Amino acid sequence: MEDISPNHPQKIPEDLKTYAREMRKNMPDAEQLLWYLLRNRRIAGGKFRRQHPVGRYILDFYCVEKKLAIEQDGGQHSEQQTYDQQRDIYLKQQGIEVLRFWNNQMLSETESVLEVIYSTITKETPLP
Repeated sequence: MEDISPNHPQKIPEDLKTYAREMRKNMPDAEQLLWYLLRNRRIAGGKFRRQHPVGRYILDFYCVEKKLAIEQDGGQHSEQQTYDQQRDIYLKQQGIEVLRFWNNQMLSETESVLEVIYSTITKETPLP
């Protein structure tokens, strides 16, 4: 029987790994800004990973401890709302909360975006 505990992650398909690496190299300005603000546990001590694979999806930013995904959406997302909804349903089934922000929101309303992220990270986790 295969152990799929958090200490033994499932093998990530090579195509997904390659795509995630490419996305890390070509981050839009809004993602670069958010990564600068998230990295090194700068917001409430949350450790984030960027372009992190979960299932067949790649999350823009992911905090494992809080099971929190942050998605930066550009203009293409207005045309792929069905895909994003299916993805969010899958992530919710995995126990992952998703915050979505438009790129222009990140660039023009940075403090508001950070407040939402901070309040989400610091909220009390309900007991099982």
